[in-house]
Amino acid sequence: MFKTILIANRGEIACRIARTAKALGCRVVAVHSDVDAGAAHVAAADIAVQIGGARPAESYLRGDRIIQAALETGAEAIHPGYGFLSENPDFVEAVEAAGLVFIGPSSKAIRAMGLKDAAKALMEEAGVPVVPGYHGADQDPAHLAGMAEMIGYPVLIKAVAGGGGKGMRLVERAADFATALESAQGEARTAFGNPAVLIEKYIQKPRHIEVQVFGDGVQAVHLFERDCSLQRRHQKVIEEAPAPGMPENVRAAMGRAAVKAAEAIGYKGAGTIEFIVDGSGGLREDGFWFMEMNTRLQVEHPVTEAITGVDLVEWQLRVAAGEALPKRQEELQITGHAFEARLYAEDVPAGFLPATGCVAHLAFPSGVRADTGVRSGDAISPWYDPMIAKVIVHGATRDVALGMLAKGLEETEVAGTVTNLGFLARLARHQGFGCGEVDTGLIARDLDGLLPEVGEDVASDALAALELGGFAGEPAMGFSLWAPLERRVAVSEGEREALAVVALDAARAEVRLGDMRVAAALVDGHWQVPGRKAMKAEGAVHVFDGTGHCRSYGLTDLLARNVSGGAVAGVTLSPMPGLVKAVFVAAGAEVKEGDRLAILEAMKMEHTLVAGRDGVVAEVLVEAGAQVEAGAALIRLEE
Repeated sequence: MFKTILIANRGEIACRIARTAKALGCRVVAVHSDVDAGAAHVAAADIAVQIGGARPAESYLRGDRIIQAALETGAEAIHPGYGFLSENPDFVEAVEAAGLVFIGPSSKAIRAMGLKDAAKALMEEAGVPVVPGYHGADQDPAHLAGMAEMIGYPVLIKAVAGGGGKGMRLVERAADFATALESAQGEARTAFGNPAVLIEKYIQKPRHIEVQVFGDGVQAVHLFERDCSLQRRHQKVIEEAPAPGMPENVRAAMGRAAVKAAEAIGYKGAGTIEFIVDGSGGLREDGFWFMEMNTRLQVEHPVTEAITGVDLVEWQLRVAAGEALPKRQEELQITGHAFEARLYAEDVPAGFLPATGCVAHLAFPSGVRADTGVRSGDAISPWYDPMIAKVIVHGATRDVALGMLAKGLEETEVAGTVTNLGFLARLARHQGFGCGEVDTGLIARDLDGLLPEVGEDVASDALAALELGGFAGEPAMGFSLWAPLERRVAVSEGEREALAVVALDAARAEVRLGDMRVAAALVDGHWQVPGRKAMKAEGAVHVFDGTGHCRSYGLTDLLARNVSGGAVAGVTLSPMPGLVKAVFVAAGAEVKEGDRLAILEAMKMEHTLVAGRDGVVAEVLVEAGAQVEAGAALIRLEE
């Protein structure tokens, strides 16, 4: 086993690799950009090396600098994680030329699977089923159009060097082919520097099922399948293992095909064979086709680990160090069911736009595995993928595991940035998904019903008012002579404001918001409202509503804005009992809306009273030092 390894990556995958490497007794070296100096993956390592600027091209894609860092720190091997340089054959060769071990497949294997058209031709030779289509070198538009006619519409145009849905177009009739081809080639040229495309038969109700393989360079085994059909814009959202509705004969056939594919290229390490599956008539031995191979560890590998009990990173390290495959095929079996949901900083209603910001609070419930490279207080950088965490569950059956996933997502707490957490929680409760009716179009079809319902929430407003109002720490706060003490608190959620009237009675409170009333209890110094949970961070109160949604509130100064009709009408009233500390105007003075008129001391704080409109001061009805009651007229403007 290696004594020291360098992880050429960041985020949750670097943290996850470090965890296993340390458990095997390895010293771990992290590399980081200048903006990642305080990142979680740096803290998880034994030693860290700064390798460049924020842009990936200046740091995590600098193969020469990474190799130099490995040599300087005494590392014997480099683990690429996924993304960045993980499937770069030139990097593999440079690592080996430096006398280091690349923890992954050979450069030859990566090149063999690097281009979709060449990979499919190779798989056809190896006897692996491939989607009917054209993967040839002739890129003449007329020839490609003829191939599409021969295959039969609908067809998919796909960039041969593509990924992530770039350079991909669905064409349903011949009249649209030329325009779609031009668009796909242009996008492929921009994204990959290669405009070449292939043409494939479009599967009407496609499922994306992939098989985890592991090889030692000669022989390979499979660790069963994962279903990754829940996608949006060709990006995976929730993955599960095993695939729902998978017959044993089809599982065996897919496994054999995947092993055949891996052994055909002398594959070493962890890899994934991705199949497109026709789900329209049930899963069949003749209804799946090779799509591509990912020559690296996958984001969704934890669900395979959960159902097999195998640590895939441990296997990677052991095989790279020269050991044989840890298990034979007959020793591998499926136990239970597992799901993984990808938690991102992204604005779902805005079209899943990536988001940035500081994660003020991050917490996961018990019963879930959370692979994350983000901690409370960390910033989501605009330079890298906005993934916050992967939430993984494992249960005895699919129904049990899916219930665990929904509950785990609903109880996960993220504050400070917009996320897709509420969307994921609703997706986990989707009736069709629960029945195993999964295909790659499900999210697009049902998106409106999957968007979280975010409107005013009286219970959350009430809890925020209690927490921000500071009612929890004073023993006599709830005391008055004849009735519970009432105080007004204004809280804001974004641009929305809510005015609450809080009636206190010892360790109980009633909060009125308009015509609505919410009861609360003080327990261990914190207010509790049924179905809601609050925590303070970064000067705000964040309220979690049990659906995966977080509301963030600030305290609005009642006295620094227009709080009554009297102010708008020209009369500034005292909204609560207090001491007038200062008066800034006299009769005859001209004032503008928002100008300071006076300062009132109330609730141990000073607050500024401002003009509700432009005007001339008609009279000042109070002097500095006066004690006033709530509702007292202080300053009047001319009509």
